[in-house]
Amino acid sequence: MTRPSVLVISYSPLYRDARVLRQLRLLTPLYDVTTVGYGEAPEGVVAHVRIPDEIVYWHKDRRLLLARAYQRTYDTMPVQRWLRERLPVGEHDVVLANDADTVPLAVGLRPRRGVHADLHEYAPRQNEESLPWRLVVAPYYRWLVRTWVTRVDSVTTVSPGLAEAYRREFGVETGLVMNAPPLADLAPGPVADPVRLVHAGNGVPERLETMLAAMELVRSGATLDLYLIDQGTGYVPSLRERFAGSDRVRVHDPVATDEVVATLHGYDVGVYVLPPISFNFAHALPNKLFDFVQARLGVVVGPSPDMAAVVREHGLGVVTPDFTPAAFASAVDALTVEGVTGMKAAADAAARVLCAERQVGAWREAVEAILGGPPSRRWPARGPTREVS
Repeated sequence: MTRPSVLVISYSPLYRDARVLRQLRLLTPLYDVTTVGYGEAPEGVVAHVRIPDEIVYWHKDRRLLLARAYQRTYDTMPVQRWLRERLPVGEHDVVLANDADTVPLAVGLRPRRGVHADLHEYAPRQNEESLPWRLVVAPYYRWLVRTWVTRVDSVTTVSPGLAEAYRREFGVETGLVMNAPPLADLAPGPVADPVRLVHAGNGVPERLETMLAAMELVRSGATLDLYLIDQGTGYVPSLRERFAGSDRVRVHDPVATDEVVATLHGYDVGVYVLPPISFNFAHALPNKLFDFVQARLGVVVGPSPDMAAVVREHGLGVVTPDFTPAAFASAVDALTVEGVTGMKAAADAAARVLCAERQVGAWREAVEAILGGPPSRRWPARGPTREVS
């Protein structure tokens, strides 16, 4: 019996996109899955369309963008031209489109059953800290969501704050799939004195400098280990030089996605204070928070509402009163072996809820609902070529 076919599109290197890899682990045992993205074919797929590295997915014709000829802007993007020549229309039963950028392509491929969109960010405010982006690019993304995302069969996103914004601004109802990794077969380890702090993720100053400044204020002797992905800006090498002689802050190479939790398990407390410089930063609910839980660590986070809600609901650790280095340092200095032991026990209990096995159900239900719905619905005509917003 022929299995349903699912096309998964993501403009990311699939081999290290943790969220997309969770989709594939869910879908490949059930369906014939084809992927579109950068890098090598992921394990378990029946076919892979690899976007050449030199084709940058976000490159747009600036003149068309400034003229607000948004459909032409989208259609003339190099990645769209390249993919339209290689992706046949009407070949798949379901398309799973990751992020708003892929949705018009997914709809245009006219899958036999329908499209599910998984929105990893709140697209209209993704880079709002940049004034040129707010003035020129944000209206394009508002058009994209209003014109195309509203046409898909179902939508999921990563945090309650983002879900509420899509509902309030565009009337788009979304399910929630938090960025949790698979359940790890681990137990809480012993707590060191002084406490060992850890953070793993992208090496960018906006995500690290508050915590690094705070380590200058910490008096308890706590140490901070960083496992950082170099973004090629020179920042991570500068950190290596800055802390070369430090016995308090250590900078390590990143580890593979499937090794992160095991690496974190050797520490006591995962830390992340993310100043709310944008809407998406303010409502972040990132992989690393759930990696900390699966590693059975205590947690210290800033008062980001979605992260704070998870920490408080499950008793995972400490939410600082504000995003300042002083507040973070005070929270670290207040940590005790007994207190962190209790946090680790709470993480152990929460790990069975805050895991991929529990979270990915919304994707499974969405694909099953699309496959069980009416076939070959009439796709609407394209949206306007010009948007005044």
